[in-house]
Amino acid sequence: MKKFLIVGLGNIGDAYKNTRHNIGFKILDAVAAAHAVTFETEKLGDIASFGFKGKSFTLLKPSTYMNLSGKAVKYWMDKENIAIENILIVTDDVHIDFGTIRIKAKGTAGGHNGLRDIQEKLNTQEYSRFRFGVGANFARGRQVDFVLGEWDKEETSQLIERLPTSSNAITSFGTDGLANTMNIFNGK
Repeated sequence: MKKFLIVGLGNIGDAYKNTRHNIGFKILDAVAAAHAVTFETEKLGDIASFGFKGKSFTLLKPSTYMNLSGKAVKYWMDKENIAIENILIVTDDVHIDFGTIRIKAKGTAGGHNGLRDIQEKLNTQEYSRFRFGVGANFARGRQVDFVLGEWDKEETSQLIERLPTSSNAITSFGTDGLANTMNIFNGK
């Protein structure tokens, strides 16, 4: 059975639970709920696994904090013997309009410290990423406050619609392949 590692980036703890920076955790929670699985605390993160259409999915929410995510990704990639082309990193992006999905085969960290650490630990930029737009509704110099801020009411109501789409994009990555998933979900 082909195996996939889906990593949602975020920060652990209640203080970060509903922040924009934790969209990776929130999307993985939606995937787990859609497949009726729960997360268990394991080494370097919370893990949930399920099978879907003949594929095996391991969901990882690293417990290393955002900026040190690479250690958890590398550990679980090696432990589960998952090829780099079967890894998808789910993260927030302030350079994309709120709610918009952008899936890419590779790329730079784009100023994102979590992605930067993953690139350093994996020694490559050649891994797939799923960027969820959180928008850039912040004043100059206030980006950190914005991404670590909680969703406003309008964003929260729109997330209800965006989370199932995001969940479907993740399972599509495993079942339909990266190129098809990009064609179907990018810009949605």
